[in-house]
Formats: sequence, C-alpha cells, structure tokens
Amino acid sequence: MTDAPGVSVMVVDDHPMWRDGVARDLAEHGFDVRATAPDAPAAVRIARTVKPDVVLMDLNLGETSGVDATREITSELPSTKVLVLSASGEHSDVLEAVKAGASGYLVKSASASELVDAVKRTAAGDPVFTAGLAGLVLGEYRRMADAPDDGPAPPRLTERETDVLRLVAKGMTARQIAEKLVLSHRTVENHVQSTLRKLQLHNRVELARYAIEHGLDAE
Repeated sequence: MTDAPGVSVMVVDDHPMWRDGVARDLAEHGFDVRATAPDAPAAVRIARTVKPDVVLMDLNLGETSGVDATREITSELPSTKVLVLSASGEHSDVLEAVKAGASGYLVKSASASELVDAVKRTAAGDPVFTAGLAGLVLGEYRRMADAPDDGPAPPRLTERETDVLRLVAKGMTARQIAEKLVLSHRTVENHVQSTLRKLQLHNRVELARYAIEHGLDAE
C-alpha cells in the first residue's frame, strides 16, 4: 500500500511488541519507518541522525520520559513533528506533552486507520488529538491568554493571512480552508508558512494558540 508515500517516521515505545507492531503497520501503509527507539535518550540520539518527518512518542518510557524527549527533539529539529501515542488520557499528561512541543496526542485505544490518518495529518502540519482532548488543549490556551502580557506588539499580518489564521484556530485543515476561502491548497500552505515565519512559531498548534490569545477564534 502507498497511503503515505514520502512520509518518514520513527516509533518510540519501551514495549518491543507494541513498538514493532506499530512500525510494521505504518510500513504496510506506505510510511518510511526509519527507526525505532526504546527510551528517551535513544529517541533523541536517533532522531538527530534520521531526522524523521514524524516521531510517534510514548510518554511512559520506563525510567525516562517521553515529554523530555519531545522537548529536545522539537527544539533541535523544528521540521520534525511529534505525535504522542500514549495509553494515558490524563489531562495533565496531554497538556504537558503539548507544552513540550507535541503537535498532537492520540491514545493507544485508537484504531489502525485512526493512527494512519493521524500520522499523515501530523506530517501535513495539522494538530491532531483524540476526540475530547482538543477542547482541553484549547481551553488551556484560553486560560493562558487571560494572563497579562506586556510584550512587544505582534507583527502585522495581511488580511488573507489573518483569514487563514482564524480558520486554523477553528481546527480546519489546509484543504478545508482552501475550499472555504476559494484558494488553492498550495496558496493556503504558503500563507501558513508566511504567518509562521512572521510570528516566529513552529507549527499549527502554536498558530492556534496565538489566534486564541488574540481572540481570532471567536470571530
């Protein structure tokens, strides 16, 4: 199968059977599985070498933490996205992972098709969350937005960039945004990348947070 040609992944989990099973399933769906890792130090070390598009990251890695690995990988490899795949659906775990730089969070009870779709969407830059968790993350961003901010004025965005940013905050994919604004998918992606550069952000999750902090999601 070639569901995801060109998308490279790495699977991080401390359970060999689960780790190998996920890697095998992704390979069967056309993903380029470049490596697997059993713990946080190995994950960071291997990611530096193979530079995958997406890292599937478990949080509980024995004596090490997937959150720490997520923070290091997203800091050192801004083009690599981390999708957490964890047995835990605890709100604190979700928020901690997102704050560390994860682009999304999927619980291990997800089906194989849900996993494949989540990895593809993560590679495309979309924030992906198990049902019920996206609202939690957005709620936390709103709470953080209530904190006083005396920082410098934000960069000026064009009207079209603002339109795209507003729809990103509403959880729409690039293709959905393109249809709504009657633009090509490439044009939407160009606006997203331009906005990321202007705001010095790394991914759509951070874009959504920015939009919420500035009230754009309610417009």
